[in-house]
Amino acid sequence: MPRKFKSTESFMQPDPRYGSLLLAKFINCVMLDGEKATAQRQVYAALDIIAEKMVGEDPVKVFTDAVNNVKPHVEVRSKRVGGATYQVPIEVTRKRQQSLAFRWILDVARKSRRGRPFASTLADELLAGYRREGGAYTKRENTHKMAEANKAFSHFAW
Repeated sequence: MPRKFKSTESFMQPDPRYGSLLLAKFINCVMLDGEKATAQRQVYAALDIIAEKMVGEDPVKVFTDAVNNVKPHVEVRSKRVGGATYQVPIEVTRKRQQSLAFRWILDVARKSRRGRPFASTLADELLAGYRREGGAYTKRENTHKMAEANKAFSHFAW
């Protein structure tokens, strides 16, 4: 690690429009090839679409609730014991929960374009996550089901 490394956790600035740190982190995850202005424009357009569809609701609150609904609590990790590989359920740390939720929301939004703008598909996925449905929420539920199915191997988690 270089000497002039600055942790993004402690030096992170909130986003300029809403003042949300979580939204600023999400914008950084949306960003491709260092084009932050483009990522901000797309995320803000998605939040504007959410504001139009959900009149009376704060779009940042909808975004925060969607991310919280998609966060996984447990996941499975492969553990090799004696010659066999077991899928061991392990609790997920807070930071990894957030990064997995961001990743799953963006994967679904990027894959389900169908000739529509990215902001529109991102808004749809965030609204689906808010309502506890959609591709990212399904991914979370599948992860939880896999952990539940393999809880017999939880004693290997050391």
